[in-house]
Amino acid sequence: MRLTPFENPTNLCPKKPGGEWCMLGGIYSDQTCPVCGSRFTDNFKSGLSCPNHPEQQASRFRVYFKGVSKRFASYLEASRHLTGLRFETDNGKFDPREYRKSQPLGFENLSLQFLKIKEKEVKKSSYRKIADHLYKASQFWGNISIKEIGFKEIQLFFLALEGLSDKTKHNHLSSLHGFFAWLKKARVIDSIPESPEIRFELAWRNTVDKETQRAIIDEVRRISHHINPKIWIGIKFLSTYFNLRPGELLNIKEGEIDLRQGEILIPHPKEKRPKKVFLLPEDVELLRSLPRGLPDLYFFRHGKGLKGVKAGERFGEKYLYKWWVKACERLKIEGVDLYGGTRHSTVKELRKFRTPEEIRLASMHSTNKAFERYFQVEPDDLRAIYRDTENFNELNNGKP
Repeated sequence: MRLTPFENPTNLCPKKPGGEWCMLGGIYSDQTCPVCGSRFTDNFKSGLSCPNHPEQQASRFRVYFKGVSKRFASYLEASRHLTGLRFETDNGKFDPREYRKSQPLGFENLSLQFLKIKEKEVKKSSYRKIADHLYKASQFWGNISIKEIGFKEIQLFFLALEGLSDKTKHNHLSSLHGFFAWLKKARVIDSIPESPEIRFELAWRNTVDKETQRAIIDEVRRISHHINPKIWIGIKFLSTYFNLRPGELLNIKEGEIDLRQGEILIPHPKEKRPKKVFLLPEDVELLRSLPRGLPDLYFFRHGKGLKGVKAGERFGEKYLYKWWVKACERLKIEGVDLYGGTRHSTVKELRKFRTPEEIRLASMHSTNKAFERYFQVEPDDLRAIYRDTENFNELNNGKP
């Protein structure tokens, strides 16, 4: 097919410099003419036919285009596909990866690659949630090209998530955003698709006064100390050191407790940088009174003789919560969970004696990094704040 450069549209390319012009890509067949054995050629009208016997036509077709090939059962389907590839090329959107058999741009394939990386980067509990979120997305989208997923597709996915709270849907959205952000950094996509806004309000946590909190903690000690004193210690620490989250507490290992300095190192907190817990002297002595284990052992671990768990195994995620609930039931206290009854209740009481800024800094929440560069709470100041969590009654009565 001879064309001059002026007749040549953008999807045409020179066969060779100064030579003939030819269409970019083409339709071919592995069949030959049954009469003379010649290869079938494209007549650009109705199909592929023999140049010597036009009545003989191909019945199998394959499109070749810039390293991409695909089979078709009809000439019309092949022609439409080739036209689409040329149109994508004209608009700078052609990506050969979308047409490979291995589907390297498939959502499911890429999500599995992402999860392999996240499995090594995040905690097991976080990984399980991310994997669940992406699994649901894979069930909805399958292995479609990642480039076909935009605002509309994401919105339809969330509409299909029936029976989930807005907070849970927001968590799904966060996992998807992290996945798309990784794709952008890996240069698989050029931009992160827009997502629908999902608004939610966190449920209100009930709190208790310090007197009630102490009564619950004392009851925990009474009913659990003979089984494992670390049950009581764990709940006591959550109420005193309110910069500790329950998950961080349970992950503390023996080697991360420095009794000489009176410190506990939290190597992988939610804030993404190591932090320390500065222990009160009496808590240092309390820990000294317990037998120590090897550095790699979890501090909050089960002892011997407990059914259903192995000795040395770390406390489960809800283990302290169960004992908190048992103590509350015995004291006829309702509607107060472990997080609200320890951490939140302590912070609420501290507002009577400490400024919000002091409490925020003691909690080690990184919400104002510029301020933290110029002012850091010293360990002794932190211990003084934590001391207030133990001395609410004296402070309320005006005692020294």
